[in-house]
Amino acid sequence: MEVLETNVALVGAGPIGLELAVALMRAGIDYVHLDARQIGYTISWFAPETRFFSSNERIAIAGVPLQTPDQSKASREQYLAYLRMVVTMFDLKVRTYEPVTGIERQRDGGFMLTTQPQTGPRRYRARRVVLATGGTARPRTLGIPGETLPHVTHYLGDPHDYFRRRVVVVGGRNSAVEGALRCYHAGADVTISYRGAEFDRERIKYWLLPEIKSLMKPGRIKSHFNTQPVEITPSHMRIRNIQDGQTHDIPADVVLLLIGYEADMSLFRMAGVELDPTTHAPRFNEQTMETSVEGLYVAGTAAGGTQEKYVLFIENCHVHAERIVAALTGAPAPTSAPTFERPES
Repeated sequence: MEVLETNVALVGAGPIGLELAVALMRAGIDYVHLDARQIGYTISWFAPETRFFSSNERIAIAGVPLQTPDQSKASREQYLAYLRMVVTMFDLKVRTYEPVTGIERQRDGGFMLTTQPQTGPRRYRARRVVLATGGTARPRTLGIPGETLPHVTHYLGDPHDYFRRRVVVVGGRNSAVEGALRCYHAGADVTISYRGAEFDRERIKYWLLPEIKSLMKPGRIKSHFNTQPVEITPSHMRIRNIQDGQTHDIPADVVLLLIGYEADMSLFRMAGVELDPTTHAPRFNEQTMETSVEGLYVAGTAAGGTQEKYVLFIENCHVHAERIVAALTGAPAPTSAPTFERPES
């Protein structure tokens, strides 16, 4: 099998991966860019017309302004179009649908990567590797009976699909609250189940919390706090009260398990990177973004692993590209803090 040589192998084509690709190009660094799916994949499974919580200037990349027709925050569709435009503008050569299936450290300090595109396996020898694989690769699961039934999903689809359906939403953070509201406004009969005693005002966007409370108070959206699902059947979801152990069945045509997402750190493990035992965040040098494995760097939200309380977003990861390019070129490590230290997301 032919082995392709490159200076840097960049894995992941989300916003920060694309921003880093532009930075590598501008610095004249030879690289290969790989992604298991399409560019911006985790954004593509947002529900139609979902808007970012962050302002446009905060999620713009590579110095390219992000404009929307009404000057409001970008929708899923607008941001995906923006990412496509950035790729086209800089003619970035992203090898999409080419998942990395192996990373081996070489005796000379470089890396051998194996990929599995549709046409068959390929191999790349790279001096350095950057993993920008994101922090929300797959949904968290509950591990309860019925979780894999056809009417159960971890992703909010088109709210229109839930018109006049009995929808049970599980979760108590932004995605669950927004999902409940969007389904309600699309004409669904909505019930929400959350393990907490109430919504945490520090974790719910200020414009969502008053609305969900105003609809729960008269019972237009039914709510069950201090509860957790224990079983899902084709007709209902059974919840247990955390305080007294009592169970209760909620009729359900659709169950939305909007309980968050976790990072896929398998490539980090494969390469031998030290990971935090709880969050699985990689150990890395904050000035260079180099991990515990020499020559292997992390960029974007993958640096946080699976975040219990989110502190890394697109908007405060832009500086990662600057730090990595400086490390690769031997320039002094930038001392500047992220442009947006207090994210809106």
